[in-house]
Amino acid sequence: MYINLIDIPKVEDATGNVGIIEKSVVPFEIKRVFYLFDIAEGVTRGRHAHKKLLQFIIAISGSFDVVMKDGTSEERVNLNSPVKGLLIQNGIWSELENFSSGAVCMVIASEVYDEKDYIRDYSAFLEYVKSQS
Repeated sequence: MYINLIDIPKVEDATGNVGIIEKSVVPFEIKRVFYLFDIAEGVTRGRHAHKKLLQFIIAISGSFDVVMKDGTSEERVNLNSPVKGLLIQNGIWSELENFSSGAVCMVIASEVYDEKDYIRDYSAFLEYVKSQS
């Protein structure tokens, strides 16, 4: 599995920094943005894959782990910086866990919400992966 961490350009200033996400940073047309916050200790988010949608995930504040599975291998990435984003391709099962207190996770998506694009059962995901081979 290929992990794709992308640097987010920033403008530094004595009064604070600005992270800039433009077309050149995210390798797809942005159709939806959402964020997760106030996540209870020990909770795992995600637990699904997408057939079409791509995601660009950023730890706006705090930190969390992203566990990615392709049906044969597993990779874990700790996100802890607002100037690094993780690109998750379609057909990858992902779980977000180990959220620090006050963590904020922003997700930039290539598609609008469509429940039909989600695979929410891991066994069904494994069958989907087999069918795509």
